[in-house]
Amino acid sequence: MTFTQLSNPIFVQAINDYHLTDNIDTPINNPYPEGSIENRLYLKCWIDTVQWHFEDIIRDPQIDPAEALVLKRRIDKSNQDRTDLVEQIDTYFREKYADVRVLPDARINTESPAWAVDRLSILALKIYHMREQAERPDASADHRAKCQAKLGVLLEQQVDLSTAIDQLLEDIEAGRKYMKVYRQMKMYNDPATNPVLYSK
Repeated sequence: MTFTQLSNPIFVQAINDYHLTDNIDTPINNPYPEGSIENRLYLKCWIDTVQWHFEDIIRDPQIDPAEALVLKRRIDKSNQDRTDLVEQIDTYFREKYADVRVLPDARINTESPAWAVDRLSILALKIYHMREQAERPDASADHRAKCQAKLGVLLEQQVDLSTAIDQLLEDIEAGRKYMKVYRQMKMYNDPATNPVLYSK
């Protein structure tokens, strides 16, 4: 089983589990053992799914400004949690491939494996919601047709991205590519580097 053959069904599971209630305050019930990569993948997609719905809600033109501010804070925290999860998944890959002998002509990739997996998780969400629109009974036939065409593109993209991730991991395992992870230094979250915060 390839890594994306493991990941994609877990992403679908997390998305479907969220939509049992479709409520941003639903507590997560992660079915996988703590510390397992499956647990991290499920949590990653759950965070992405909740944030997807945060982003829908905050775009309501009638939202109360005080509620919008509270939601913006939740989005900020969700973004940080998402970044932390990506870094945990990259730690998994670094440990898994720690003993690989890197070939002298090995090349580096533009992004770490976990950031590509992050895109795969979000792509699963796009597919779920585009399928929802393509099958929406109260929408026009034209709307459904356009969404069905977009869904086809997203499904093709999922195959391509999955293939690219699995090929990248094969290259890392064979020493043809090497991992180099840069931590996300988000300055606006840090009271020592955000001038609005450190000038208070």
